[in-house]
Amino acid sequence: MKLSPRVRAEALPPEEIPSIPASVIEPFLTRPLVIEPDGLDKAPTIVATQANSVLLSAGNTAYVRGIAGSVEENWYVYRLGKPLVDPDTNQTLAYEAFYLGTARVTRAGDPATVVLTSAVQEVGPGDKLVAANVVRTINYAPHPPATFLQGRVMSIYGGLDKVGEAGPLSVITINRGRADGLEVGHVLALYALGGTVRDTSKPRGARDAYIKLPDERSGLSFVFRVFERVSYALVMNITRPVTPLDVVQTP
Repeated sequence: MKLSPRVRAEALPPEEIPSIPASVIEPFLTRPLVIEPDGLDKAPTIVATQANSVLLSAGNTAYVRGIAGSVEENWYVYRLGKPLVDPDTNQTLAYEAFYLGTARVTRAGDPATVVLTSAVQEVGPGDKLVAANVVRTINYAPHPPATFLQGRVMSIYGGLDKVGEAGPLSVITINRGRADGLEVGHVLALYALGGTVRDTSKPRGARDAYIKLPDERSGLSFVFRVFERVSYALVMNITRPVTPLDVVQTP
């Protein structure tokens, strides 16, 4: 199912949440960019290319197994990406999927023949197909969670693990999802993780020689896509860059 955004602001004062730019989050709504650990195991797979080319671009032909029996004509092409690891439990919650382009079935069968109708990266054998469906409009009503909820920033979309920084209108991945009570439209406060420092007034080796500084609020984020155990949120008004391991919680 393909989604397109329509933003509707209520429940929070307008100065708290600026208008949500639909163009920023639309690609994240229309494509399944988070995949469960086994989510692509049974997905149709490119098994060969025309003329045995190693990599394909728009206009090239490929052969796909696993499509037989499907009535879908248009497909997204993906490659399984990096794992999304919960920083608190070190458990893999899901995988990011890299969007490569679109394909159209030109001949049914097993294997089926497809033509790449667009490509943002080169496509090759082993890449997976996910059905592209019709658009459904969603309304967003920004509001805080009804109960206290706390989690962590796992990654900055498009950034490097534990290195990237997020500014305004960047997309972050957080380690809370539908199973934790998170829903589309939730507004979460962002906190920079407080570091640990040595209290120089205490002797070295003293039990209380090191103290953890408090987490400092740095801004707000808007949850716009929720999966079972992870979610995407848009960084809104902030006073400092957001980094992986930062805290998100009910304002």
